[in-house]
Amino acid sequence: MLFDCGGADGARSLSFKEDLVNVDVQLGTRVRVAHFPPYISKWNPIAHRLLSQVERRWHGEMLDNPETALRTVEHTTTQSVRVSPRIVDKVYDLARKCFDGFREIKNQFICHHLILWDRNYVTDANGFNRSDV
Repeated sequence: MLFDCGGADGARSLSFKEDLVNVDVQLGTRVRVAHFPPYISKWNPIAHRLLSQVERRWHGEMLDNPETALRTVEHTTTQSVRVSPRIVDKVYDLARKCFDGFREIKNQFICHHLILWDRNYVTDANGFNRSDV
């Protein structure tokens, strides 16, 4: 999985890492994460290919409600990416904190790589045997 390095999915965000471990539990497999360095999200291949096309589709459109934005984005495609937008009605918590003890136990579930260790890691909900890594 590729992520930008800032915001809610930042490399230093404990709540993001806790959520990744929860996704790992649901999928039942290890998740390898690579964060782009800060301020270079333009090199994210999905954002690079897709967002420019979305902006072109919105050019000259009056985005007066979410349904209008959704309808115009639905017709955006590239050679390799097809857009499937949807409106999410969920209300998200602001400034959500991670589980109190997660900071102490996170190294059981997250293994950082030797190269760019702060931005590249693997999560495993079953825990790591350090001799395997």
